[in-house]
Amino acid sequence: MQPDLPPYTAFSPEEEAVHNARFQALVKAFSTGTGLDSYSPLVAVPGKAQEGIPRRNTAENTISADALQAITDYAAKNNSDALLVYRDGALEHEIYFGDTTKDTLINARSMAKPVTALAVGRAIKLGYIGSLDEPVSKYVTAWRNDPKKSKILVRHLLDMRTGLLPQGAAFDPNHVLNRAYLHPRHDEVIIRDYPALYEPGTRYGYSNATSEMVAPLIEAATGRRYETFISEEVFRKIGAAGGKIWLNRDGGTAHSGCCILLPTEDYLRISLLILQDGIWQGNTLLPAGYVTEMKQGTAENPYYGLGLWVAGTYIERRGVAHPDRDFYKVLHSEPYEADDLVLFDGNGNQVSYIVPSETLIILRLGKRPPKGREWDNSFMPNTVIRGIVKNRGTSKRQPPPQSR
Repeated sequence: MQPDLPPYTAFSPEEEAVHNARFQALVKAFSTGTGLDSYSPLVAVPGKAQEGIPRRNTAENTISADALQAITDYAAKNNSDALLVYRDGALEHEIYFGDTTKDTLINARSMAKPVTALAVGRAIKLGYIGSLDEPVSKYVTAWRNDPKKSKILVRHLLDMRTGLLPQGAAFDPNHVLNRAYLHPRHDEVIIRDYPALYEPGTRYGYSNATSEMVAPLIEAATGRRYETFISEEVFRKIGAAGGKIWLNRDGGTAHSGCCILLPTEDYLRISLLILQDGIWQGNTLLPAGYVTEMKQGTAENPYYGLGLWVAGTYIERRGVAHPDRDFYKVLHSEPYEADDLVLFDGNGNQVSYIVPSETLIILRLGKRPPKGREWDNSFMPNTVIRGIVKNRGTSKRQPPPQSR
């Protein structure tokens, strides 16, 4: 049952018209089984391309040709745009499908959420934010007098324990879920109108609005626009080419929960920063222990850390919603072959599997599988790990469910 929601704040007629037009475009996109593919305005997030990721000669690959072919076939059957496999210091496999090229800007949807965790970590490293355990209201002052929102910590924006209304479907354009996503003042909608249902820190509830609050936090804490901060302090530092990001209105606030458009290799570089414990070419970009903290689940959801999904104890199906909700859950046909696996996950089964014990990243971008097919989240990493023929690491199989 939906909670009673407060009346929404109305803005100018022109801005309300923009919101309604975006909502109609979203409805049309859903009718064809896709998300919102176009958005205006977009704002540039410049990078600073450095030397490319090393490519390994096929004869020197550490993964068998059969394993790489198997995941390529799987990707091809499931509406993929790009597939990259990095292992032990170099790319071993890189393939693009259809019209996609290495330069195509891809919207990987909620793979924007790990970027928010890197932005916060970088802001802590630079001293703009004191720690993960500071209240967001120290910076977003409009929340200081709210009995629940004043207790939301910085970490809660990353581990989805704000207590804010969870993600869901709503068919009224003026429902707060839609206004927080599509309105040209979406940040103000979240700050003013978005309801807090639970005490912060007591319940996991996946929500785009929760991640969208990272942009106002970064802007208030650093004095820089969100897109400028991630450009200068994340993308340029890791040699990413950069791309574009949704901007709610000209001169407004960038979206941080979704959506950023980047070339495929940029998503690989973001994954590499996690694999390398926040260090890039000898430069420590994140606080000591920060990536380790990103990989820790919570009591409320042991499978979600700070913008990262973690292997945890094996269960066949799990999804973004609270574990007790019978909402869309992704198949895991068998336990992961690596219990230290973590992953980025975006709408459409866009995923980056990161396996530190095997110095391995598998990145798949694209759309949801065609009708009649189901994505299996364990197939790609398990196929590749079993196919390692040189320099096998220390990976151990994901533990089974505890007996009751």
